[in-house]
Amino acid sequence: MKAVVFHAIGDIRLEDVPEPTLSEPTDAIVRLTASAICGTDLHMIRGTLPGMQAGTILGHEGVGVITELGRDVRNFRIGDRVVIPSTLCCGYCSYCRAGYQAQCDNANPNGPLSGTAFYGGPATSGPFHGLQAELARIPLAAINLVKLPDDVSDEQAILLSDIFPTGYFGAELAEITPGDTVVVFGCGPVGQFAICSARLFGAGRIFAVDCIPSRLDMARAQGAEVIDFNEDHPVKTLLRLTGDIGVDRAIDAVGVDAEHPHAGPARREAQQKAVQFAIEVDTVAPEQHPDGELWRPGDAPSQVLEWAVDALAKAGTLAIVGVYPPTARFFPIGTAMNKNLTIKLGNCNHRRYIPRLIDIVRSGIVDPSKILTQREPLTAVIAAYQAFDLRQPGWIKVELKPSA
Repeated sequence: MKAVVFHAIGDIRLEDVPEPTLSEPTDAIVRLTASAICGTDLHMIRGTLPGMQAGTILGHEGVGVITELGRDVRNFRIGDRVVIPSTLCCGYCSYCRAGYQAQCDNANPNGPLSGTAFYGGPATSGPFHGLQAELARIPLAAINLVKLPDDVSDEQAILLSDIFPTGYFGAELAEITPGDTVVVFGCGPVGQFAICSARLFGAGRIFAVDCIPSRLDMARAQGAEVIDFNEDHPVKTLLRLTGDIGVDRAIDAVGVDAEHPHAGPARREAQQKAVQFAIEVDTVAPEQHPDGELWRPGDAPSQVLEWAVDALAKAGTLAIVGVYPPTARFFPIGTAMNKNLTIKLGNCNHRRYIPRLIDIVRSGIVDPSKILTQREPLTAVIAAYQAFDLRQPGWIKVELKPSA
């Protein structure tokens, strides 16, 4: 079968690989009818989320049809159409039962303290082969698949695998209540669904901060008040527009890729330049801090985190759902403490939210497919990755169609 395989930083390839087989009685095999490219995939390819093993199939978003079932998968039939939650869980440990499936004690084979298990990630996440492929093995399938109703399309469902739940999770972490003023930093796919979810939670005003016109246009179409940080300083603008009070809630939907206050020109250029996948490995040498020390990813506060803390009103809430690697160690804690801020963050508990969001989609309240801007065959995946990494105009969310 065809699959997108990680070989090294900057080197991914569409290759023929062996088809997956059932290895446990709790497994299922799913023929993928839709997958997608996510910003998290770029973290692994760029090396900002380290630890990837060569030979790992990428991708953690999937929709498909069950083709094989282990004998202990008792809630599905062959032929059922399903969405695959991006993170894996066991369904029976204390964390899963409490709704913290991203902190499952059993799904990650590295042990209960190893962190979230997810498809297509580094060694610390499993690793599990990903979903940018024609077929996938789904461990613990009884809990790690969700059956889809006929009136939810593949284009809607692929956004229920990761992006919509993550944006919704961010709005929930932010403790949004009716009438609140909210700012979302980053208008990529997660940011768009954070805006959408803030509306579902009853936000009175929603600001959206980014610098890419197509993303700002999409946020504006959702009713957000947009701020282009290349034209207006976000903190000064937010304070001015809120009577110098600040916002009640802030959501960081960017993570490690946010522009860095101490990064030199080489790093900033690298953040805006496509890695030449399977052709050229683009590496960035460490740079100098103002104090003379070497800078590496994660060695200083994210610009977004500084903006968010400064823009929040006293006693406000900051939700962080953008991805940060374990090497990220700095946060403007002093300012946050002196403002009595509440800070919540983490990996999305996808299995907890997907059934609820399926009902929201079926009701017509939200059509998640409006976020999809590109639909590409799996055979065009390398070019699609390059365009997505470049943030080319209009490239916000890419659906992949496997050729099976």
